[in-house]
Amino acid sequence: MPTAPNPFGPDVVRAVTAHMNDDHPEDTLVICRALGGVPEAGAARMTGLDGRGGDFAATVAGTEVAVRIPWRHPLTERAEIRREVVRLYREACAELGIDPEAGRDGGHG
Repeated sequence: MPTAPNPFGPDVVRAVTAHMNDDHPEDTLVICRALGGVPEAGAARMTGLDGRGGDFAATVAGTEVAVRIPWRHPLTERAEIRREVVRLYREACAELGIDPEAGRDGGHG
């Protein structure tokens, strides 16, 4: 089955990944630990995204491992990315028993 084209251009992918990595590295780590199958990760960064999911690199025992986390449904609009990442973060917090509002400075944006 052919891969669907990415509805998000390189500029959008760069902007979103830079925002997540610069402003929300702890949130990215929580998402990868809870939803990415790497509960032992010590660090994580977002490396890309497309309409079907987000790509991350998680550091486990000093080695980066690729992590792919699918969106709940395919995304086509940039505004959907923020909503979906916030959903992933809240779902990850619930799974790990973390208060999603603890230490927040206004949330994702």
